[in-house]
Amino acid sequence: MSPAIKYTLGRVGLFVLVLGALSFAPLNLLVAGMIAIVVSAVASYFLLAKWRNEMNEQLVGVATRRKAEKDRLRAALAGDEDAAAQGDRAAGEKPA
Repeated sequence: MSPAIKYTLGRVGLFVLVLGALSFAPLNLLVAGMIAIVVSAVASYFLLAKWRNEMNEQLVGVATRRKAEKDRLRAALAGDEDAAAQGDRAAGEKPA
């Protein structure tokens, strides 16, 4: 499962858990919801640190690949034949 999905489901799960616990208190639903948001955010900072770090690593990897592809495309547009050949899907195919 993707680290982003795990972390998101963990955050939502913590919120639902805290909101469920607060449902037994004599509070307005809006007030209970606001308290649940704050408490689940603080709890997720400590309880979901591993999943948050995994998600961060995944996002850094995606950003690095996008930047490399962007640089390659800019070089290809500037006339660099090697950069153009690296990303050319048809370069590996021989004409019939």
